[in-house]
Amino acid sequence: MSHQRYLSHDPIKEPHSVSVKVLRLSCPSLVPQYPIEPPFKPSTTTTAAAAATAAASPLPASLAYHPSSTNPSPFLLSPILNLPVSFGSAYVGETFSCTLCANNDLDSSTTATKRQIRDVRVEAEMKTPGQAKAQSLELGPAPSQETAAAAAAAAASTDLAPGGTLQKIVSFDLKEEGNHVLAVTVSYYEAAETSGRTRTFRKLYQFICKPSLIVRTKVGVLEAPTVAAKKKRQQQPPSPSPPRRWVLEAQLENCSDDTMQLDRVVMELEPGLTCRDCNWTAGAGAGTGTASAGVQKPVLQPGEVEQVCFVVETRRGGDDEENEQEDVVARAARAARAAGGPDARVVFGVLGIGWRGEMGNRGFLSTGKLGTRVVR
Repeated sequence: MSHQRYLSHDPIKEPHSVSVKVLRLSCPSLVPQYPIEPPFKPSTTTTAAAAATAAASPLPASLAYHPSSTNPSPFLLSPILNLPVSFGSAYVGETFSCTLCANNDLDSSTTATKRQIRDVRVEAEMKTPGQAKAQSLELGPAPSQETAAAAAAAAASTDLAPGGTLQKIVSFDLKEEGNHVLAVTVSYYEAAETSGRTRTFRKLYQFICKPSLIVRTKVGVLEAPTVAAKKKRQQQPPSPSPPRRWVLEAQLENCSDDTMQLDRVVMELEPGLTCRDCNWTAGAGAGTGTASAGVQKPVLQPGEVEQVCFVVETRRGGDDEENEQEDVVARAARAARAAGGPDARVVFGVLGIGWRGEMGNRGFLSTGKLGTRVVR
């Protein structure tokens, strides 16, 4: 995160008694360690006991921990966590969190003027590429029900002693790519022995949000029934026209630098449609997109691709009596005729994708409206 500029609303340019620090809250990463095999092989002249001792692998000195029955030596990960050394990368679908610290820089041993810092307030706004106006952010952490009244009173304003700190946490769901600007405004009342004044300053922090998943979709019409199915249908009493079916395929490419495990992929359908899930989540119920506990969820390394598939089908009936005998294709054709267009477009809905990172952090994104054209 880069600091853009320092804005002060004071007519007199003087150093502020309060400073602000912004630190990103990120998950640590696991530290791998690679055991080394013994460098020497036992000679043919050694005894059996010496050969067995020399053949023991790996050497304890090559491990980042002491091996035991519950933590065997071939295990690749050590119990050490690596803290992030920089801001890192921000990806679409993740929750961006950071802590805002307003610090009283006055020294209690040298405050000859006996200045006091009162009514310290911290506000945060986020400017995204798709919004013309910055969005005000709620500062946390969220108070519990027992301390809601006390937390609300403390959030209004805070007095800081020399060396004191006011700390707030802000979270924001990243939904767009491009430049994001976090604006932090700090206001406080600086009281002296005979007078006082209200001071305000503002800092801007800019960071770039990158895409986490690339979603490529393809829609095809499901092939017609077989000859045997047609003959069987002809022998039955006449019924309304059969439902139309499409196959919706999607390729999910991990374009981030981190490993992710797909948690769920679900279709949020428009009225008049139903779908059948053909993916790893099919064992937990068709069309739900919720995996059962025993289902192996796919893991995507950076650059890997996972393909998912749904069978979308029309169904008769609607939300009112007027559309009771009209399916979604007929409604789309009627809308196309009213608009003067050549073809009707059937909108399926949106595709929602959820995943987890290496340390369990969640991510979620949804596509735009997916659909296909139906030639009249």
